[in-house]
Amino acid sequence: MTYLLFVVGLLGLFFGGEYLVRGASSIARRFGISPLVIGLTIVGFGTSAPEMLVSVNAALAGQPAIAIGNVLGSNIANILLILGVSAVIAPLIIPARRLARDLAFMLVATGMIWVMLLDGMVSRIESGVLLAGLAVFLFMAFSSGSVPQEDDPLETSVAKAALMTVGGLVLLVIGAHFLVESASTIARTFGISEAVIGLTIVAVGTSLPELATSVIAAYRRQTEIAVGNIVGSNIFNLFGILGVTAMIAPIPAEARFAMIDMPWVAATAVGLSVLAVWLGGLPRVAGVALLAAYAGYLALMG
Repeated sequence: MTYLLFVVGLLGLFFGGEYLVRGASSIARRFGISPLVIGLTIVGFGTSAPEMLVSVNAALAGQPAIAIGNVLGSNIANILLILGVSAVIAPLIIPARRLARDLAFMLVATGMIWVMLLDGMVSRIESGVLLAGLAVFLFMAFSSGSVPQEDDPLETSVAKAALMTVGGLVLLVIGAHFLVESASTIARTFGISEAVIGLTIVAVGTSLPELATSVIAAYRRQTEIAVGNIVGSNIFNLFGILGVTAMIAPIPAEARFAMIDMPWVAATAVGLSVLAVWLGGLPRVAGVALLAAYAGYLALMG
């Protein structure tokens, strides 16, 4: 049964990512919204649903600090692991000029969280600032994301495209849950330690929807959705998830988050921005370098 759930999880991720990319691309064409904006918002926020569920549940259970590790670890994995794998599959074109504002938002959000963590607490007042930042980002993204409308070559109706998008998100969340649970059980049967399981399977588990979506988008040459998905997800993780979680319950932060994890979060965000401006994208060699950096991160954390 465990192996069956593992296969079901993989299938859920594959078909969920496929439907989400196809549905979101169709919506973008129908409503004259650029694929980049769709990736930054609908896809990026939607694939962060597992992180939101984990963080809110932790806050309601009186363990809000879990939200910090969940978000920071996810942001690191999003850039180093997911963009790394996606770039190895297909070199990613990053439209630096059009993405400059969004990369700036990601950098600002990263800086704000780092400052908030320095005093050991993310308060409700600070959560309001984070949510306000998310609202500003959404307003600016949609107000400047219009492109000429295009006919859908597959003649997909708006209702069908919306259903594909929502259905894809649901399949991604379910697939990620099954895969994490079954993989953790399988790992234990082979004597793999809980620490290694936590650093790999569980840490990456909530980022599986982003991984599936960006990989499939890269394979289908929808590079704007692949990149926008990650940038949007990172922005939503910092502004949205930590904002909502701290509003439910102020988040106490251990010193290690500001001293150890945030430098990695900041370095990956700055590194992606530099590569976007310098190279205009991520060639395969950059993808390999990102994966090597993630392996180094896991080794240090272990």
